[in-house]
Amino acid sequence: MRHATVRFVPAFVVSLCALVIMSVLAAPGASAGQRQPRKTQPQEQRGACQARQLPPAPIDTSEEPKPGEPSPEPLPIPDNPVGGPRLGNCGIVRPDGAPAPPGGISAATWAITDLDSGDVLAAKDPHARERPASLIKNLLAIVVIKELRPDTKVRGTQADANQEGTKVGIGPGGAYTVDQLLHALIMRSGNDAAWALARALGGLDVALEKMNALAHELGALDTRAATPSGLDGPGMTTSAYDQSLIMRAAMKYDEFAEAAATRSIQFPGHSGQPSFQVDNDNQLLDSYEGFLGGKTGFTDDARHTYVGCAERDGRRLTVVLLRGERNPEPLAEQARKLLDYGFRLAAKDVKPVGELVARAPDAQPKQDASPNEGEESDAVSDPVNAAGTVPPEPERSAFGNVGLPLVALAGVGAMVTMAMWFRRRRARIARANRTL
Repeated sequence: MRHATVRFVPAFVVSLCALVIMSVLAAPGASAGQRQPRKTQPQEQRGACQARQLPPAPIDTSEEPKPGEPSPEPLPIPDNPVGGPRLGNCGIVRPDGAPAPPGGISAATWAITDLDSGDVLAAKDPHARERPASLIKNLLAIVVIKELRPDTKVRGTQADANQEGTKVGIGPGGAYTVDQLLHALIMRSGNDAAWALARALGGLDVALEKMNALAHELGALDTRAATPSGLDGPGMTTSAYDQSLIMRAAMKYDEFAEAAATRSIQFPGHSGQPSFQVDNDNQLLDSYEGFLGGKTGFTDDARHTYVGCAERDGRRLTVVLLRGERNPEPLAEQARKLLDYGFRLAAKDVKPVGELVARAPDAQPKQDASPNEGEESDAVSDPVNAAGTVPPEPERSAFGNVGLPLVALAGVGAMVTMAMWFRRRRARIARANRTL
């Protein structure tokens, strides 16, 4: 019996030591560095076009920053495409079972949206980053309407007259109301009007700051204004989705909608010259039934851009085209084809491929994020972080909530057993010495 006890004690000690080691390794924090967060399954693969941060390389020096100033970093790409996962896809995005869009569309990217509901009916590379050209004036127009009184007088300057590109005819000594400048901005795409309005807002830097703040507030996260007129500048970008979003916001203001639909106005002269007539340059205004207004644009780097709205059978649609060519037809005619296509889709009551958000996504409440007021939620959240992964769960022992007590118990048991073993061993040695 004594020999069995001698064999049992070392084995029991070894077992207890193994239990201690296993408990320690399984205790909180022991393997935190080796654990990996659980990956979530992506709802839809992000396409390469959605991940394109910049437009094609410029062909001139218009986007070079001033000496001593760094080039702006590209705007970050949201983890989830604004407006819905399908809007991150490449190529043409259309409702299931819908006919193909018309041919002869040269624009690199376009979108057809419902002006009232915000539904995106069809699109091509809607979040691809492009240059806006004069479409950025719609963003400036919203800022002007929100912040300046229409009857405020603005004096013309030589700097206004020196602006490149399309001008309405502002000159030094001229006196213009904000309303007149707004009409010239939208109807004739006057770069001199954009410059004068930027001065009235507090200067170029202030105007751009307000424009970019508004873009973010609207949820136009692909958009950065570098000039108030749309002339190419460092870091200037937008997308067909964003321009649809901006146009929808602009058309909610009566001042903008009225100016976009105005065919002609009398504009003040300067330096003793009489007033003169300014005509709307949008070709669809008199040739497309139900046309509500729009905006044209062109620069060497942006190429041709266009936005227009029309109403038919109680539906108001907007079409945006970016980086187009006047081949095989001018962009206004390409817009006509896409509007016709959009109204056919609307008549079929197709399921939209996305939506125009009401405000910046990071300002929107999460769905089912909190219980109703006065109630407590029993739901266990499973948040997803910005990298598309679920944060690792708190590290727990392999023995659950009793892991730590087990560690302590195993340690005590090991010490008691070792003490008993050493006591028996000393007794055996003493008996052996007495026998000798």
